Amino acid sequence: MTATDEQALAERVVAAMLVHDELSRWLGLEVTRIAPRHATCRMAVRADMVNGFGVSHGGIVFSLADSAFAFACNTHGRVTVSVENSITYPAAVHPGDVLTAVADEEAASNKLGYYKVDVRNQHGVLVALFRGTAYKTSRPHFPDA
Repeated sequence: MTATDEQALAERVVAAMLVHDELSRWLGLEVTRIAPRHATCRMAVRADMVNGFGVSHGGIVFSLADSAFAFACNTHGRVTVSVENSITYPAAVHPGDVLTAVADEEAASNKLGYYKVDVRNQHGVLVALFRGTAYKTSRPHFPDA
């Protein structure tokens, strides 16, 4: 498969995933870049996303990172699911912050992929560091392709 074909497949897979992704829609998530084994997503933190301390609920930031991870690890065309992930929050996130999650594959085997997702605010401050392991099923996203 050529690099052009890989890019076209990555874009097609993510477009198809987004059709049914209600959570990404609710988050206001925007996919800003897709490439094979990579995804960049952005969202603004709303007032209805904060916890009792007035900062973003960790689940909101996790959801952004997890979505970027999901898009990146499915770009090769096989249905791929998370089997393990973790997150660290080095800085607080506030309402009005615009977050960007950059997901990249760090290593892979035939069945597993290992990903790192950095989440930064509009000032470039690292607010979350996510790591995920993905299991690649044998099921293609587009069986007729």
